[in-house]
Amino acid sequence: MTSAPTKGDQPAVSDVRTGEVLSYAAFVRRVTRAAAGLRRHGLQQGEHVIVDVPLGVSLPVAVHSVAWAGGIAALRSTGKARMMITLRDYDPAAVKADRVFAFRPGPGVRPFGELLVSGAVDFGPLAGPALTLDGARVFDHIELAGDLRRVATRLVIGKDDVVISAVSEPFTGLRVLDLAMMAGAHVVLAHDPSVVGCRVLAEEHRATMIIAPYDLARRLLGDPILAFVRVVDERAVVSSLRR
Repeated sequence: MTSAPTKGDQPAVSDVRTGEVLSYAAFVRRVTRAAAGLRRHGLQQGEHVIVDVPLGVSLPVAVHSVAWAGGIAALRSTGKARMMITLRDYDPAAVKADRVFAFRPGPGVRPFGELLVSGAVDFGPLAGPALTLDGARVFDHIELAGDLRRVATRLVIGKDDVVISAVSEPFTGLRVLDLAMMAGAHVVLAHDPSVVGCRVLAEEHRATMIIAPYDLARRLLGDPILAFVRVVDERAVVSSLRR
């Protein structure tokens, strides 16, 4: 959020699979307005909202909207909550939710855009619970922000960097997005890429960094075509939170 005033309409996240591009200004606009919409629908401080959205431009919007509104984003596809955010549809047998908001039309869901129609939350919480993966361990704002700052000291990303994110697991991908966007960088989401795919994307987007799973990162290291691109094992981004 802090990078938006200086980055404005410059791209924050690009998804090569869908062709979607999310600018910094659009990210902040959607998050603050959706947070207001969630509050209008009765979201309470510390209340869980199930977020079942694949890694893409919509995932950071969904998660940060819930957290900015004071809720806890629960990254899962099952369970019970008053509200849920999904990409298109959901399984009523697996999820019990009173209101389901979706980024794309689907049966039994309300459009995510319904949350954006009125008002904005200009100041979100700086402390308190924000995110959970299993419903048991809850990460708070201070813990998440502190971890990002620690990772940033050893994995330096600058505002002019273009980062190819070759990870597929949503939480890992979300941490990559948060780390890069905190610096004002541009993240290009590459879904299940090969070595050749990474080469093509790096050349097309003039990438300066690739963050990938260990096996892929190992194969990319030393590739002469990627001589001027930093290759990073994805475990460096989330290891401290997985303990």
